[in-house]
Amino acid sequence: MIRLICLTTLLLGSFVAVIADDHDHSAALKKAAEGDHRSDAHKARNQHRHPVETLSFFGIKPNMTVVEVSPGGSAWYSEILAPFLREEGKLYLAGYDVNDKREYVVKNREKLAQKLADNPDVYDKVQVTEFNPPKKKGIAPEGSVDMVLTFRNTHGWMRGGIAPNAFEIFYKVLKPGGVLGVVQHRADPNIEAEARPSGGYVNQDYLIKMAEHAGFILVASSEINANPKDTKDHPKGVWSLPPTYADGDEHKAKFEKIGESDRMTLKFVKP
Repeated sequence: MIRLICLTTLLLGSFVAVIADDHDHSAALKKAAEGDHRSDAHKARNQHRHPVETLSFFGIKPNMTVVEVSPGGSAWYSEILAPFLREEGKLYLAGYDVNDKREYVVKNREKLAQKLADNPDVYDKVQVTEFNPPKKKGIAPEGSVDMVLTFRNTHGWMRGGIAPNAFEIFYKVLKPGGVLGVVQHRADPNIEAEARPSGGYVNQDYLIKMAEHAGFILVASSEINANPKDTKDHPKGVWSLPPTYADGDEHKAKFEKIGESDRMTLKFVKP
């Protein structure tokens, strides 16, 4: 009887420790998401993008090696990942090919570099690599990564015909058991899937099949970033919605009421 009580106490203690550990991670993520290094405009979007809940769902821990793919010039999620991983983990930002001379690419590459240089207390340990799926360049050493993250990028890769190569690259850099976390604008499931979506919305089943074809296993999905108000039939696709308002001021009030796009949140694992 005494042994049973001791075992129960031990198991309960371990369970409490796990809960406390998860709580500590959430607190650290929240601190990073609300940090002074972030602009008020970026912090205001926390309510729409749910970064703490999203990263917690993916199972991120501060001692992980993580790749964020295509962070863009604003590096919105990088602002949270960098301080969270700075002391115990490692963050790779898989950015643009340095040989890509397109104006948009050059502008965002320079913007990202300047952002990192301006705040070494946050970004001094971040390592920027190149993401160029056609050339299959390494975004990190093969088999060295615990987690790969991509936020609202898959539609662009699909339009460019490079999505299958992208998922192959993610698979190669991850360790066995490593996680691929995907957030993406979600298309109406009743509309036929597009291989190269023009409006930014991607069919969820289509995306899952692409990841599975690369070898991944879908282990969980979440409605953290769902928005049932999004009708997905806007004149300029997801870019009609905030924060872009691509249609201008004429229908801005309408799109403000809808909010940001409906998004799938998917967690894959490399077996």
